[in-house]
Amino acid sequence: MEIIHFLLEFLKDPLTTLEGFLDTYDTLTYGILFLVIFVETGFIVMPLLPGDSLLFAVGLLAATTGKLALSIIIPLLILAALLGDNLNYFVGRKFSAFIKSKEKILFLKREYIEQTEEFYEKHGAKAIILARFMPIVRTIAPFVAGAGSMNYGKYILNCFLGAVLWVTSITSLGYFLGNNAFVKDNFEKVVLTIVFISVAPMLWGLIKVKLLKK
Repeated sequence: MEIIHFLLEFLKDPLTTLEGFLDTYDTLTYGILFLVIFVETGFIVMPLLPGDSLLFAVGLLAATTGKLALSIIIPLLILAALLGDNLNYFVGRKFSAFIKSKEKILFLKREYIEQTEEFYEKHGAKAIILARFMPIVRTIAPFVAGAGSMNYGKYILNCFLGAVLWVTSITSLGYFLGNNAFVKDNFEKVVLTIVFISVAPMLWGLIKVKLLKK
């Protein structure tokens, strides 16, 4: 239960959690951030860890505390995302039949996989880049690519581009807005806006599917 409580608090307020990490662990926070991004992108049963909000908070703290260096954190988290994606891709190749036979495993529902498969069918290889900016889909997309036996060369190229764009853009946004008084005073609202923008394409897709069924 303590782990679940911690994860919920982390999702709700990643900025405060990260400030606690920095105060307690100092430079070891780099390793913690690496693990969070690696798990969020690499473990298909853990799609609800903070991703976009975490990157934004990291950029903000780099700007306001000076305890995190962008020159270290951006390459480190790009590497974490790439390693996580590759783990997920090969797990998809090996265990897709078993996982898809279950209605739900922890936070992962079979419908999430089905929605991601539809996303690939519609957008093709570029879906790997687009999915990077969409919570939940970001975690499931590499698995679906592996389960669908997507060509690895095509996959890894788009995977790399997506990781670079995702980590660099959102972390840099947090960094350049970090000293803005409104952003600091309304961090939760800003993060919710970022998350809403991230999930908007998925929500619109679900709405269109509902309308078509009617």
